Amino acid sequence: MCFIEEKGKFLTIHKRYQHFGYFCYMTFLRQLLNFYINSSIHVALSVFSLTWITLLSLDLSYSESVLYFVFYASITGYNFVKYFGVAKFRHRRLANWLKLIQILSFICFILMCYYAIKLKLNTHIFIFCFALLTVLYAIPVFSKKNNTLRNIGGLKVYIIALVWTGVTVFIPLINSNYSIDSDVVILGAQRFLYVLVLMLPFEIRDLKYDNLKLSTIPQKLGLKKTKGLGVLFLVIVFLLEFFKNTTNEGYIVVLLIVLIITGFFVFFSKIEQQKYYSSFWVESLPILWLILLLYFN
Repeated sequence: MCFIEEKGKFLTIHKRYQHFGYFCYMTFLRQLLNFYINSSIHVALSVFSLTWITLLSLDLSYSESVLYFVFYASITGYNFVKYFGVAKFRHRRLANWLKLIQILSFICFILMCYYAIKLKLNTHIFIFCFALLTVLYAIPVFSKKNNTLRNIGGLKVYIIALVWTGVTVFIPLINSNYSIDSDVVILGAQRFLYVLVLMLPFEIRDLKYDNLKLSTIPQKLGLKKTKGLGVLFLVIVFLLEFFKNTTNEGYIVVLLIVLIITGFFVFFSKIEQQKYYSSFWVESLPILWLILLLYFN
């Protein structure tokens, strides 16, 4: 009997240990995922993917210098925008995770500079314009504390879409000495509209936090009309593909699949979202797009 009792206690302790170990493992994975998202690695992969998609759509060769520059610049730029105020005013008592993000951002800044050196001079001029936009987006232009570009009513999403379009479409093409023809203009319009649609789930999520002075799209149109506008933009993106001089069936099929999936994410967006709905799943759509293109090409 004593042996059975001792064995029972051992099994109970073992199960509790297994449960505790599983809990610690899941906690670690969750913290790792949060760091992956908060450090802007995920969004940088999305920007990287859209840039590569541009090269694939125009039959241009893989450019390591451009793609890696875009990746490291995205991490540097996004972390600058997100944590500039925090790092400036609370640098003496920063959380450990934020200190790690600062270290990562510094490393990415160095790597960004390394790959920037490999880019052509005319590309640098173009990069400077978007870098200036990024700085003005995060830092007050005048003396007023909150007088940044992102706090100007109704301007935020359009600035983000403009920067993403410039970085993912025009930087790789300018560096490749690709002529800006009608196909490029259409591609730029498609990318601008698509990034606007990707922003809508974030805008819907932030409805309960955003100041009314920001005049976001959901604030002006309401939830249903915002979703309708997103679906309309996706339809326009698809129809514009048929106005290009050069395209292929494989690209069109992949584009249609991605636009349909994106439409579902916009349609099911709501104010009370799951934690990773926008910050992970929505921002994964460009990565999925790239994977499908590479698989079918």
